[in-house]
Amino acid sequence: MRYGIVLTTGDIHDIGDMAAEAEGAGWDGVFTWDGMAIPGMPSYDPWVTMAIIAMRTERVRFGAIVTPPSRRRPWKLGRETMTLDHLSGGRIVLPVGLGALDDPGFGGVGEAIERRTRAELLDESLEILTRAWSGATFTYEGKHYQMAEMQFQPPSLQQPRIPIWVVALWPRPKSIDRAFRYDGIMPAVGAPPNNSPSPDDIRAIAAMARARKGEGEPFDIILEGTTPTGDVNAARAQVRPLAEAGATWWIESPWESPSVGSLRERIAAGPPG
Repeated sequence: MRYGIVLTTGDIHDIGDMAAEAEGAGWDGVFTWDGMAIPGMPSYDPWVTMAIIAMRTERVRFGAIVTPPSRRRPWKLGRETMTLDHLSGGRIVLPVGLGALDDPGFGGVGEAIERRTRAELLDESLEILTRAWSGATFTYEGKHYQMAEMQFQPPSLQQPRIPIWVVALWPRPKSIDRAFRYDGIMPAVGAPPNNSPSPDDIRAIAAMARARKGEGEPFDIILEGTTPTGDVNAARAQVRPLAEAGATWWIESPWESPSVGSLRERIAAGPPG
């Protein structure tokens, strides 16, 4: 299992410093988040933030947990992600989902809020992104997006595409099918806050991944949560059953009342595994 952490607070300078500290403390991934105007949460542009993370680190994977493509133009999102891919030497991942409607950056500015529409926009955006990153000439004709013949150069550094992690509700077939078309699943088993999958859920997802993707085909199962800062054994005991069940990433996600001090303390304590 690999271990990442979401930098849930701090000003833009703190974020750069904490990203470097996380890499030095042995974390495998450093993540920001993609929000517009969530009450009580200062929000920096995720693409500029990820550029800072890319420049302050050399090894870690990074991304924004999570980006809702339904409110992003896919051709612009393609250029932003490709640029970060080249800037970082091929370390960006793209976690995607429908988005959280408690962010006024949806309904408050006229973006689509109906779940089915956001899902359709997500599917079309991912198809466009994959074609744009390839560097090949293509056209696109969808329900929501139409594109004349064009070619995006340069292609992404990572091929056949930048890894896409998809938020999916287990075991809903449409949601799960979308995730298995790409490179990783961020599974939930119901409405938050008590929606974390159990080890049995993870085993079932891992078995389905082997059946659909093949034994040797990489496919990530990404889990979020928090572990104790001051008790290494308790932290390991929390994540070990998930790793043994087949999870490949644990993302430490301290969303509840974080401070820069507490986040730095958790970073310095190192990954829970």
